[in-house]
Amino acid sequence: MELHDVWFVLIAVLWTGYFFLEGFDFGVGILTKLLARDRAERRVLINTIGPVWDGNEVWLLTAGGATFAAFPDWYATLFSGFYLPLLAILVCLIVRGVAFEYRAKRPEENWQRNWETAIFWTSLLPAFLWGVAFGNIVRGVKIDQHFEYVGSFWDLLNPYALLGGVVTLTLFTFHGAVFTALKTVGDIRGRARQLALWAGLVAAVLAVGFLLWTQADSGDGKSLIALVVAVLALVGALTANQLGREGWAFSLSGLTIVAAVAMLFLSLFPNVMPSTLNGAWSLTVSNASSSPYTLKIMTWLAVIATPLVVLYQGWTYWVFRKRIGTQHIAEAAH
Repeated sequence: MELHDVWFVLIAVLWTGYFFLEGFDFGVGILTKLLARDRAERRVLINTIGPVWDGNEVWLLTAGGATFAAFPDWYATLFSGFYLPLLAILVCLIVRGVAFEYRAKRPEENWQRNWETAIFWTSLLPAFLWGVAFGNIVRGVKIDQHFEYVGSFWDLLNPYALLGGVVTLTLFTFHGAVFTALKTVGDIRGRARQLALWAGLVAAVLAVGFLLWTQADSGDGKSLIALVVAVLALVGALTANQLGREGWAFSLSGLTIVAAVAMLFLSLFPNVMPSTLNGAWSLTVSNASSSPYTLKIMTWLAVIATPLVVLYQGWTYWVFRKRIGTQHIAEAAH
């Protein structure tokens, strides 16, 4: 296996980790409007992800940085062609971070409600837009012989990509509901499980349609295996949720996301951005990669740094593993 192939796999792993972690993170943000009934319950939801949401975004920064260093042509074409949706995601992530920090700075109800509304929308929009972006990456876009995107913004809003956006939105909402059931006690825990059932059923229908479409267009034997794993894991997550096995439900909903993202990358390889104008103009792992020396240096750095980051983040989740409920929220925080 060549180093550019290794880095394609590593970037796929980074994006998979990001969607696994930020997926429930976005889902909980969406649930602040769909599940919480009052200010105390909204605070409970925010507190379930409060210690970890910023660490989850490290995976996005690392994935973007690795793409820039390992596949500069991919990075350049992606960020120039997808400028508007990626800018929208960036603005949402900035506002979302500010909302988490500023919500409790003042006690007025209007102040807190406005920041909670910001958390909802800046969770919902990226959850949808990431699916649109990756749908277009897998489907292919208008790239010319100079490896430059020559399409328009409206070309990105095709049925396949829009379906991908709805799939990520519903799947992340399900993932967030399962995580909420795992991390809370009391009435909110039971309602989270009930909401997870309905969100999971909707996500299952949409995800199966999207993955079958992907398999029919560009899949092979390996991607078919990933598709089967994703479907079985989602069925298992729904079953475990109904049985009250919240740890298993969360693990299996996470496996669903991992398998689905893996299928997209398996369908994409060896391309990194297919051209719909001419297959010979597609960006691939070979023609879009950095020099072998650059990839070699990056590999050594990744071998040293990655285990440390994973261990630290795992320790963070272990420290904040306890369940919480409205009884743990101080009256002043309401």
